Order: sequence, then structure tokens, then C-alpha cells
Amino acid sequence: MVLSVNEQTFTQEVLESPVPVLVNFEAPWCGLCRIIHPLLSQFQTQCGDELKLVGVNADQNFKLSNTYRLKSLPTLLLIEKGVVRQRLEGFRSRDDLRLALEGIRLAYTNQEKIDTAGVRSQESGVRR
Repeated sequence: MVLSVNEQTFTQEVLESPVPVLVNFEAPWCGLCRIIHPLLSQFQTQCGDELKLVGVNADQNFKLSNTYRLKSLPTLLLIEKGVVRQRLEGFRSRDDLRLALEGIRLAYTNQEKIDTAGVRSQESGVRR
């Protein structure tokens, strides 16, 4: 289940999070927001504890909506250490969103594994 945050909990849950956070700005009346929920749930499962997914009701958190200059819903922001690293909005299809989420997942969940593999490769080359 996606953690719901608001203006009071946003700083603690998102800006001060030790792991990158994908923030889903949505609204109850937004049909596309409901359609992408299964993709976001799958994304959350795949990422485990390496990325956090939270939801923000844009209508009830107007200050956050203005701060992040929302133009359409849903809007997804990848926030790492308080900085917006990626913004996803205006999806043309579920496949567009799926590809974007896959790119985020690969970039953020395999980073340490890639670094470790690189170190091992370098060590292998040195031991010839």
C-alpha cells in the first residue's frame, strides 16, 4: 500500500528520507491516476526498501501543488535528498509510464550492484 503524505508530513517522509522517494501527486477525480495505480504498486514491490513511493492528494495539499508547480495530474516526482531528480507528467500511455519507472528502478536499485561489479572487474584485470 502506498503511504499517503500531506503538507504536515511531507518534509519528514519525503525531503528528509534516507532513500529516494517517488511522489505521486493525484486526485480522487483523476481517471488516469486510478489507471496507473497497479503500475505504481508493481514498481514499489520491485524496488523494495531502496526506493519509497508516496501519494499526495493534490486537491487537499494545495501548497505542495503550488510549490512543485503541478500542471497536470498525475505528476510523479523523484526526490532524492530533498532535490527533484526527475519529473514524470503527461503520460501518453501505460507503456510510457512503465518504461520511465523501469529506468528509475534500474538507476536507483542496481547502482550499488553495478559499482560492486565494476570493482570486481577492475580487481580481475589487476590480478592477471
